[in-house]
Amino acid sequence: MRFLVRADDLIRRWNSQPLARQFLIIGGSVAAAAMLVVSAFVTSLIEEAVTRNSAATTALYVDSVIAPLLPDMQTTQVLDDSVARALDETLGQGALGDRLASFRLWRADGTVLYSSEKAMVGQKFELGPELTTAFDGDMVARFMPLDEADGETERLSNSPLLEIYNPLLQPWSGEVVAVSEFHEIADEFQQSLNRARLHTWLAVAGFTLAFFIALSAIVLRGSRTIEKQRQTLGQRVEELSALLAQNEALRGRLRQASQRATALNETLLRRIGADLHDGPAQLVAYASLRLDSNKLVSPSTPEDVREREIAAIKGSLDEAMNEIRTLCSGLVLPQIETAGLREILERCVRAHEQRTGTTVDLSMIGPPIRLSASAKICIYRFVQEALNNAYRHGGGVAQRVTQSTNGDKITVEVADGGPGFDPGEVQPTSLGLAGLKGRVESLGGTFEINANAPGTIVRMALGLEEMEHDDGNPSSRDR
Repeated sequence: MRFLVRADDLIRRWNSQPLARQFLIIGGSVAAAAMLVVSAFVTSLIEEAVTRNSAATTALYVDSVIAPLLPDMQTTQVLDDSVARALDETLGQGALGDRLASFRLWRADGTVLYSSEKAMVGQKFELGPELTTAFDGDMVARFMPLDEADGETERLSNSPLLEIYNPLLQPWSGEVVAVSEFHEIADEFQQSLNRARLHTWLAVAGFTLAFFIALSAIVLRGSRTIEKQRQTLGQRVEELSALLAQNEALRGRLRQASQRATALNETLLRRIGADLHDGPAQLVAYASLRLDSNKLVSPSTPEDVREREIAAIKGSLDEAMNEIRTLCSGLVLPQIETAGLREILERCVRAHEQRTGTTVDLSMIGPPIRLSASAKICIYRFVQEALNNAYRHGGGVAQRVTQSTNGDKITVEVADGGPGFDPGEVQPTSLGLAGLKGRVESLGGTFEINANAPGTIVRMALGLEEMEHDDGNPSSRDR
């Protein structure tokens, strides 16, 4: 169980490594193993070829010197003393004397016909695989380093040897009549072989290293690209997560604003009903009662009384009509869909001044060019309700409306110089402030109240992106 946990931990650590590092580790290991295998294989081929070529050259030279001294080996089974002395003299001096460490001449039955080691002459041995191959007509060559020498003479030579088994052929028949075994001192051959090995290893290592570096450059560039894309993707995921969180927060605010708007609408309808019932309805009922009296139809009613009754009825009806007009003016919006922000604010301020007989200071800085219809209505209602509150609760003193643009937000403030109030004392069911807050927050804006005496400041802010958004109605664009 502990082994499996440790293996999982190693796999997890390995997978957490960058792709470039994984390639460098795995690719470097594979490249090194491939270099070793290829180098060993090529070196063995080169060693075999060099050994055979060198052996063939030496065998040809020896054969050209020794063959003329030998009698007809098909008719002669042993060598006489004269031939043995000629071989001793030839092999013991000159170029052959310096190069040959030992020499043997074998007969097909395993008898040693001649040897540089006199004790072996005439002895019979079982043919080894090299001698068998040579009697079959193929030359055999084998390089023996100093530590692999297996004979007394070879060990005494204190040099690496090139062991050669060369078949001797009958000139006119081409048959193998004997095999010459000789060991050549191979100091120069070993040096040449070592140089060939070194050059082979260097060539294979250089090619493998260049190939691995080229692949590593490609992989590193791809790894950097993948890492950049991964970081970009991670940033996008974080941004999307943040946007989702913001959307959830906005959705919650919109849900709350919608619930507040529904409740406020119901309260507003009840208040309109109460205003109609307590105002115009009572006045109309009063006029109806006066009409039902006998003072207007009775012949005994004096003319001046009748005129007073008619004047009273007319006064009640006129007052009822005035109250109905007042209610309608607060419910019906002016034509603001085709108007800009400047015109909207001017209309709202002018209407308030005409209705209340007060003065409002209007200041506008950088109004946006385009507004959505919902934003126009929100700003109009905000200014209308805030000015009504300023007149009703602040006495209409030092009323002012200020519009400004700061970065990507537009801010509208309505202030007065009244006594102020405590926002904590406002009931949740109050239509004015609660309605304004719900309307502004439903568009993603912010709503603030600063009611510290003297005066009160009501402030709303909307993002320009929302303010400039076209809600799909062509008439909602400013012209």
